[in-house]
Amino acid sequence: MSETTERNRPGQDIGTEGGLGKGQSGRRGGGDPGSRGRTTIADGVVEKITGMAARDVAGVHAMGSGAARTFGAMRDRVPGGTKSVTRGVKSEVGETQTALDLEIVVEYGVSITDVARDVRENVVAAVERMTGLEVVEVNIAVSDVHLPDEEDEEEPEPRIK
Repeated sequence: MSETTERNRPGQDIGTEGGLGKGQSGRRGGGDPGSRGRTTIADGVVEKITGMAARDVAGVHAMGSGAARTFGAMRDRVPGGTKSVTRGVKSEVGETQTALDLEIVVEYGVSITDVARDVRENVVAAVERMTGLEVVEVNIAVSDVHLPDEEDEEEPEPRIK
């Protein structure tokens, strides 16, 4: 145990001999602890968030092109296979911004422009809230319209409410 003396009592400035100058606190690193260090977010993280947010919009039947959906449906039937929430999503992630490209299939009868607007709003809100990145653009390609009497290669995307 060390003895507390007038010279090294806790809460007192130590002076130049102890390494801290007058007015400096005993805290290390300086500044807000939350701003020390760097956070990087992988493209795949942004793609998962984007895929989940897009699938949550009414009128979106599926994500991805026909070939990707067919291949994904086969992969999903393999024991141990999982649904890819990133199917139909591409992202470019920078230090503070991201740009997103989505390929979707819409339900027959819905307004494509309304669905696309709703997807953009939902994706931007989710990505910006969860990552802190600024979403500079969300490009949407509608690759197909799902007709009510069409057989599905896969089940419709589940909606989270």
